[in-house]
Amino acid sequence: MKTTSPRKQRKQLYNAPLHKRYKIFSAPLSSDLKKSHGINALPVRSGDTVRIMRGERKGMEGKVAGVDRTKYRISVEGVTREKVDGSAVPMPIHPSKVMITNLNLDDKWRREIIKRKGAGEKAKPPAEEEKIEKKEKRKPRKKAGKEKKGLEKTAKKLGEK
Repeated sequence: MKTTSPRKQRKQLYNAPLHKRYKIFSAPLSSDLKKSHGINALPVRSGDTVRIMRGERKGMEGKVAGVDRTKYRISVEGVTREKVDGSAVPMPIHPSKVMITNLNLDDKWRREIIKRKGAGEKAKPPAEEEKIEKKEKRKPRKKAGKEKKGLEKTAKKLGEK
């Protein structure tokens, strides 16, 4: 986000389109997944196994049953709240309060995203060196061509008078 004003930050969060809300749904990966994939965080999807890190259900683990992008909440299997009439209702949890312990890699697009992000972190230092070399190799622009044209135009004007 480009603003530091809390009011504008809140407004952008509440009015964000669904494709931008996807990014906000990111959760940290467990240390094993960080080592194997080379990524720190990924957006939570249904089918992922997560561990709850905050709140009264801290430490519980289960599969993500559903993702509600309009309310910024996920529901985890086995994490329910009992209503007064005795029926169990899934408890909504914010994705930043969970840690992904097992990824659902059924989707080929997600596998490609993981490869791209993992490769991107490993390849960052050489890319920065190339940028520095390119900046040093720049040649100064020649202004002689523009000056000649300007002189020719003034000579023609003087010749006409």
